[in-house]
Amino acid sequence: MARKLFARKVQNIQDEVLLLGSMVEEAVTKSVVTLKNRDFNLAKQIYHDDILLNDKRYAIENAILIVIATQQPMARDLRQLASMLDVITELERMGDYAKGIAKVTIKLQNLDIKLPINEIEMMAELAVGMLHKALTAFIEGDSQTAAQIPYEDDAVDKLYESIYHKSVELMMSDPENIDHSNLIMWVGHNLERLADRVTNICERTVFISTGELMELEIDEEDEDLETE
Repeated sequence: MARKLFARKVQNIQDEVLLLGSMVEEAVTKSVVTLKNRDFNLAKQIYHDDILLNDKRYAIENAILIVIATQQPMARDLRQLASMLDVITELERMGDYAKGIAKVTIKLQNLDIKLPINEIEMMAELAVGMLHKALTAFIEGDSQTAAQIPYEDDAVDKLYESIYHKSVELMMSDPENIDHSNLIMWVGHNLERLADRVTNICERTVFISTGELMELEIDEEDEDLETE
């Protein structure tokens, strides 16, 4: 009976983690839409709704701490609960990135500035896709899938490099664009960091299964060595 109660509590927490994840996915996707359409009302909504993500994170954290204190989980169960604490922290930070992109939209206002919006949209789509798969793997305890997801970060990094170079070109073409180009680079930076944090979630999935904390991020130099 006690075990069934524990399992039910953990399942409820997992459901809340997935809900927080879906809130973050929606916020990131919408933040890019606000930038593309210069939708200031939606940008302001995303900016102010960040507090909802924070509140959800703290509510989940409180629920996890109560289970740890009252149920005294051992071994794998404790690793799972401890990992969920890390995952919700990562999700909250990702929500901050969406808030940051919305803030860029508000700062750019209606300025006629060329945006590398295709690259930004592709970055967001890839990063959100990675996040969705990582959360699914985390909840399902699928460490094999989790270990493969970080490889997808290469495509995100390449898109960020493209945004960076186009922003620099914009600066060079007209010094008045420097501040605005920095804002555009910040959008790319936020999406690149979001994808990096997905790797942290994947590492926690592996940790739950194996009890080992290991870095899953693959260095380009390591990849070169592997192909030699």
